[in-house]
Amino acid sequence: MPAPPPTSLLSLPLLLATFSTLLLAATLRLLAILPRGPFKPPPLRRPPPHTHVLIVLGSGGHTHEMLDLLRDLDTRKYTYRTYVISSGDAFSARRAAEFERALEGKERVRRKAAGVRDKNSRGDVGTQTTQGDGDGSTNEKDIKDTGPPNYIIHTLPRARRIHQSLLTTPLTALYALLSTLRLLLSRTTPPPDLIITNGPATGVIVVFAALILRFFNLRSVDAQGRCKTIYVESFARVTKLSLSGKCLVKVVDRFLVQWKELEGVGGRGEFCGVLV
Repeated sequence: MPAPPPTSLLSLPLLLATFSTLLLAATLRLLAILPRGPFKPPPLRRPPPHTHVLIVLGSGGHTHEMLDLLRDLDTRKYTYRTYVISSGDAFSARRAAEFERALEGKERVRRKAAGVRDKNSRGDVGTQTTQGDGDGSTNEKDIKDTGPPNYIIHTLPRARRIHQSLLTTPLTALYALLSTLRLLLSRTTPPPDLIITNGPATGVIVVFAALILRFFNLRSVDAQGRCKTIYVESFARVTKLSLSGKCLVKVVDRFLVQWKELEGVGGRGEFCGVLV
């Protein structure tokens, strides 16, 4: 009786079984990391002493809305900030630097006021306090959470240039994704704890890059609860989502809208009132 022919390692049934197994594993992993249904506040826990927030800026209106949204940012909590802009967007880079200078001014005023209150509560006007000098002023060295050491402005290549052909867009989008992964995996700074975007195309790339890190738990971001994402729909969107919003409504951790008409959109929209 002739021996049966050897089984090929590249036989169609084996390839189908391998593909099905990988697809099932990927699906289960996505179900584990993607949010499901409306946002539910997690159990109360002690916040980390230092938080790295990544802020995506877009040219013109997106940048204006984002910085207005963050006007009361607490630099004592969000101690390190990364501003992401697209190549050629000098406007957003300039606005981010101006915003940081404004935060530094607010922190200086806050510390000066805290120093005055501390002196009054002690009753010894001539004694220096931990918040500032004896005359209520604040030393530059006391401003620890603002200024260039505490923020960077990082430029990413555009996923799609104006009037760019749709045929070449996948290539430039892939290049932008790889550049974003390089930023998130940089050894010079820790991965961001929180990512905030409000609609520019670069924000979509950044969110999907963060999703890749969480999927594979690169740099332990998923185990440590890092790279959480918040999307804020533009104030101009009253009844319909933007294209970026449609792409991200199912994948970000929180999806905020600014009009009652969009509450519950995609099963995720949270209406928190006008934020800008």
